[in-house]
Amino acid sequence: MEQQIDTVLTQNAEQEFIAKTFMGLEPVLAKELAQLGAKKIHMGRRMVSFTGDKELMYRANFSLHTAIKVLKPIARFKAQSADDVYNEIKKIDWSNYLDNDRTFAVDAVVFSEEFRHSKFVSYKVKDAIVDQFREKTGSRPNISVANPDLRLHIHVADADCTLCLDSSGESLHRRGYRQESVEAPLNEVLAAGMILMTGWKGDTDFIDPMCGSGTLLVEAALIARNMAPGLFRKEYAFEKWPDFDADLFDRIYNDDSQEREFNHHIYGYDVDMKAVNTARLNAKAAGLTADITVEQQDFKDFTQPKEKSIIVTNPPYGERISTPDLLGTYRMIGERLKHQFMGGDAWILSYREECFEQIGLKPSIKIPVFNGSLECEFRKYTMFDGKLKQFRSEGGIVKTDDEKRQMSEKHRFKKEREFKKRIDEEDDNEDGDIRSFTFHKHDFNREKTTGRRALLGNERKAERREKNEERKDRPFGKRFESKNRGGHENFDRSGGKKPFKNNRRFNHDK
Repeated sequence: MEQQIDTVLTQNAEQEFIAKTFMGLEPVLAKELAQLGAKKIHMGRRMVSFTGDKELMYRANFSLHTAIKVLKPIARFKAQSADDVYNEIKKIDWSNYLDNDRTFAVDAVVFSEEFRHSKFVSYKVKDAIVDQFREKTGSRPNISVANPDLRLHIHVADADCTLCLDSSGESLHRRGYRQESVEAPLNEVLAAGMILMTGWKGDTDFIDPMCGSGTLLVEAALIARNMAPGLFRKEYAFEKWPDFDADLFDRIYNDDSQEREFNHHIYGYDVDMKAVNTARLNAKAAGLTADITVEQQDFKDFTQPKEKSIIVTNPPYGERISTPDLLGTYRMIGERLKHQFMGGDAWILSYREECFEQIGLKPSIKIPVFNGSLECEFRKYTMFDGKLKQFRSEGGIVKTDDEKRQMSEKHRFKKEREFKKRIDEEDDNEDGDIRSFTFHKHDFNREKTTGRRALLGNERKAERREKNEERKDRPFGKRFESKNRGGHENFDRSGGKKPFKNNRRFNHDK
């Protein structure tokens, strides 16, 4: 079998990389990569491929707001059986990446009739590597699931296999500033993607009237100041690679030449005092308290801002956060926007069509995105005083040309879309479909659970017709809380110092 292997990890050589993201954020990620200087950028399903050198790979991990992982492909091959996988992996000279004193781990994503379990593929990769070392040296490297020296990622699409080095390690959405969390916290990567979709870069005030633990607030401040989200990370997987260039990464880490002044302000509100305290703690941990103000306030008491502002918010959906009157909450949101947010744009992420209907406003654009496994929409509402005709005659724009183009795209939304919960996505949608740029002959948009999802859709339609009123009191479940990460509560940017700048984790002997 023909096998393509790339074992050269030189600093200046152009290499191929894969950045993984959430469904719906691919265009935003592609734009971020272009701004970093990436070449040969191609969007796929939950991923963007690109080329660049070692420095770009470091910068991608450190600077991208909307990437979950950055992978480095090192081998591609065909495999019809588990033995094929074993044999092809064993052909690679693993001494280029490992030795007996280092540990490794293998993650697998499988879309194949032949390989039913991803863990089985992981075991075959592990066995091939271990057996090669045993045969050559008489001993073997160990497995470390929690903190390996080398993390590998294999993607199997039918018979096509792609083996990658994972340069990120822990998912990049785990920035490191989150000290505490509330129920159903918004993923940091999704929050950043939402803000970047709006086009906001700090040119007005920013408001989240239902801020929860403050993720949108902190991500907005990072974007407004053009600060790298990697400032708070303790480590990356590439720091353990044999060719790691510590001096190069230190220069990247300590380069704040692209940061900018932010002359407006970010406001967060929540009716729950626990959420307010959590948001304040997270803003403090990020060293951004000078830019972020968080107060206790019910959205129903929201009043017209004094300065031009944008609202970006993620209200409860009734899926992971319980609320006594879900539809009433959305009616209240629409009422507040109509009467107390004239002249601004409001962006709302939600899950249920019936919730959006209660807002009672016509959106300028609807953007399909995933929040975890929930197929959601991110909608923009342009607020103006008076009649639409008068607003347009005065130069007002409800829908930009780009928004018109996006909304006219064929198959942008599924016919009779039902906002159903995805049941075929794994690992919080972190695993980008590498097939979409590597192996073009397959149909990568097929659904594995069409029958069950169709049944769910029919049941939902019947419920909507017959029990629409009863849905108002439907009980909903709760979402897990994110893992707390400590160690950053003393960050303070008021003095102009970069977090970690005087306490860099690299203490290299010169």
